[in-house]
Amino acid sequence: MGKSSLASSPKITPHLWFDKEAKQAAAFYCSVFPGSKITHASTVRGVPTPSGECDIVSFDLSGQPFMAISAGPRFKFNEAISFVIPCETQEEADYYWEKLSADPSAEQCGWLKDRFGLSWQVWPRAIGEMMETGTPEQVARVTKAMLPMKKLDIAALEKAFKG
Repeated sequence: MGKSSLASSPKITPHLWFDKEAKQAAAFYCSVFPGSKITHASTVRGVPTPSGECDIVSFDLSGQPFMAISAGPRFKFNEAISFVIPCETQEEADYYWEKLSADPSAEQCGWLKDRFGLSWQVWPRAIGEMMETGTPEQVARVTKAMLPMKKLDIAALEKAFKG
């Protein structure tokens, strides 16, 4: 058999639709995540798009490419899509929580909503390890401890894991 024409797998790029804030959101996200940058920004003018003039921004968040468009109020973000931020320490989780969370009523089990309405999960890797390696009883204790939390507390969840 011949070699596949798909020599390498493409990197999937999330594309975010904003009303008018694509450039502002990209700049904000790049300020939050180390090693991030806007790679291209342009404005489409004089074309009959749904919103008229629109901004298109390409940016990179810690190695993950993203695109954003300011294309009018036609679509809104909801919790069906979120981005997971794996964290090594409580300090790192606290940093992302403080930088991104803008709606306390939307906080639950490590999920938050930022000022643009985008949902994020601040997820300490230790919790994933507990959930993957624990006995059914340990997983149940961790889950029970996690459900009432807003921002996840690694020490409290480790205590629940140990019983």
